[in-house]
Amino acid sequence: MADKGLNDLFKDTLRDVYYAEKQVLKSLPKMERAAHAEEVKQAFRTHLKQTEGQIERLEKVFGMIDLTPRGKKCEAIDGILKEGDSVAEDYADTAALDAGLIAAAQAVEHYEITRYGTLRRWAKMLGMEEAASLLEQTLTEESETDDLLTQIADAGANKEALAEAKGDS
Repeated sequence: MADKGLNDLFKDTLRDVYYAEKQVLKSLPKMERAAHAEEVKQAFRTHLKQTEGQIERLEKVFGMIDLTPRGKKCEAIDGILKEGDSVAEDYADTAALDAGLIAAAQAVEHYEITRYGTLRRWAKMLGMEEAASLLEQTLTEESETDDLLTQIADAGANKEALAEAKGDS
């Protein structure tokens, strides 16, 4: 096997995050339907639109390096999304549902933040300034979405889940 370097790692990770974004795109409508609060539903709708744009940016990066956009199965994102499905099922009729869905969505965001941060650094090291800029845009969006979800959780969803739990004791 030939030696692999940072360029190969960049391409593999790009395929990984492309797969992840495609899976997130499929998952967000389910999360929106499961959520109770309109504010949570709206956050998932907004993230869906952002994800579509993020996929377009990834496709531009693929084009910059003369690769066909193609995902590489990512067990990590599959597991995170599966956990989110479990939360939706296990907490469907509770006040804790939205708090759980937000936490699941933030697990996705944190995964994506690590991937985009790494890809951006590598793109810069590889002299791919335009790709680094596109990846930076997505990294910023992912961080903003995480912050928004935290605000929604702190303003209502977590308090509602706590109130229900205190009422059960």
